[in-house]
Amino acid sequence: MSEKETNYMIENEAEFGQVKIADEVVAIIAGLAATEVEGVCSVAGNITKELIGKLGMKNLSKGVKVTVQNGVVDVDLALNLEYGYSVPQTSRKVQEKVKGAIESMTGLSVSEVNVRIASVVMNK
Repeated sequence: MSEKETNYMIENEAEFGQVKIADEVVAIIAGLAATEVEGVCSVAGNITKELIGKLGMKNLSKGVKVTVQNGVVDVDLALNLEYGYSVPQTSRKVQEKVKGAIESMTGLSVSEVNVRIASVVMNK
């Protein structure tokens, strides 16, 4: 990875040790959640959801920027939408899905999910 990798400590009362999450993991969670929304073709600059399993999860974080400060996450996503879907409705569903996925999987709080539509894709 070209940038310095950051890890986030999860507050944990357990006596077994620390739990840390890499920033790229939070970005992958956001990317996966976004591509699960109907109407989202892919994360911009990225592979389609059909190829994720073949090529690996690390490619999923390319169109996602995650900033975590004091346990609060800000997410910026660039998405390619399928033609014919409502941009406001699909974007709102993406915001809800990404927020819910990050909060339930990591315990971090999400303050904002910013969605940028990079392109509209015509299905053949």
